[in-house]
Order: sequence, then structure tokens, then C-alpha cells
Amino acid sequence: MAEIAFLGLGAMGSRMALNLVRAGHHVTVWNRSPEAASALAAAGAKVAQTPREAAAGAAFVVTMLRDDAASRQVWLAPETGALAGMAAGAVAIESSTLSPDWVKALGAAAMDKGVKLLEAPVAGSLPQAEAAQLIYLVGGEPATAELAEPVLKAMGAAVHRVGPLGAGALVKLSTNALLGAQLAVLAELIGMLKRCGADAAQALQAVAATPVWSPVATRLTDFMLAGNFAPQFPVSLIEKDFGYAVDAAGSAEAAPVLAAARGVFREAMSRGLGEANMTSVVRLFTA
Repeated sequence: MAEIAFLGLGAMGSRMALNLVRAGHHVTVWNRSPEAASALAAAGAKVAQTPREAAAGAAFVVTMLRDDAASRQVWLAPETGALAGMAAGAVAIESSTLSPDWVKALGAAAMDKGVKLLEAPVAGSLPQAEAAQLIYLVGGEPATAELAEPVLKAMGAAVHRVGPLGAGALVKLSTNALLGAQLAVLAELIGMLKRCGADAAQALQAVAATPVWSPVATRLTDFMLAGNFAPQFPVSLIEKDFGYAVDAAGSAEAAPVLAAARGVFREAMSRGLGEANMTSVVRLFTA
């Protein structure tokens, strides 16, 4: 069993860290808000006061954070950053959804410390995190991926190696952009159908019988038609991911569909829906 530090105990991270504990690993956790660590402590994890303290002595350090800024702070803060606490040869696993440019910069900083960085963002939401059924989209050196695979498989059902550092971020952003674009279109269609007097559920059930329907579309439409907006993937996070995707494309002009979909989520945020589930964007078209 490995010595593992897990940094970032939000809705996803807390479930991922718990699966590492259940798999028998020796886990030390840290979170910006200490109260989030109490459930992990009760399950047998140690609790550290800083990322640096958590990382000390760990063979693997895993992070699940909100964005580039949070990742930069947790890894590189001069007094408390995790990299400063890691031994040469240890493996840093960054599972946050980040920009490719920041992942590459973090890789360079890790190399300077003699640490191996693997980016391992995930596809899946809270049910998959809880059931250890996440899908990993891994970027980095093959040898580092091989070292980390047993750790990842304690939290996920599949590990896909997609290329060098930065490739994992690009694939994750592509995945989320495709999800968000479908959601935005489905929300608009529900609004259109209702305004035209159609039974939206019946109409979309018929569309679902055609080849254009995707597996995730059923779940998205069910949530929107039921008014289920309990947070799983908040509007503010998918809007952030669209921002990174547009930046990776080079400009809004280079990615007009991505930019347009981002605009839907930005509008939802302006109406106070930032922390509601992404499915809440349907309210823009049905209220």
C-alpha cells in the first residue's frame, strides 16, 4: 500500500480520497476549509495543516482543485506548497480540470524539483466518483503513468493515456465542451418546444429514437424536464472549462460554437445560477 497525499476535498475530491482509504492506502488529506476533512479523518485518513505538510513523505500527491489559480497556489506557494514538501522521485498527480499551458508550466516546476508530474483529469461526476468508476484521461510520461496506474484504479474504472503533458487537459476540455454544447442546445430545444405548445418530453423521446441522440442526452433532458438542479457539475465550473477551451483554440473567432455555448453559461451565472447544476440553464429558456 502506498503513502498518498490528497489535496482538495470538494464534492469530487472527498469521494476520491475516501476510495483511496477504502483501498487500504495510507492517506493524508488537506483542504482549504479544514472542516471538509472531518469525514476523511473519521474514515482513517490523517489530516495535514498545509499542502506541504501533507506531501512530506508521500510517494504520490493527488490534487482535485477548482482551477489554474488554485492549482498554482496549492503546488507552488513558497511556504506551504506541496512541491516543496515532496521528495525527488515522488509522483504528482494533477486531476483538476486545468488549462494545457498551466499543466505544462507545472510539469516544468515539478521537473526542477525532481518530481514526476502526471496529469489525470477525470470524466464522470459525483455518482462515478463515489463508486470508483471515474474515467481517467492521462497525460505524461508512460513510465510515470505506469507507476500511478494502481493509485488511479483505486478511484476509477478506466485509464486512458492520451499523450504528453497538456494532452490530458485538451482531451478533458474537449469532453466537457461536447457535454456543455449538447446541454445548451437541449435547453434551447426544450424552451422552443414548450413555447410552441409541444409536449417537450414526448418530442424528445421521439428524437431519442433517432441516430442523432447521444447516451448523455437522456440524463440531461430528464434532469431539465424534472427541474433537478442539485449541484453535481455547477454552471460556474463548466463556464470556466469553456473559457480554457476557447483560450486553447486561440480566440473566440477560432471556436465560435464553443464561445457561443460559453455565453449561455455566462448568462446563467449573471442570473445567479453559478453554483446550481449546469442543467439549470434550461431556466433561461423556460422561465
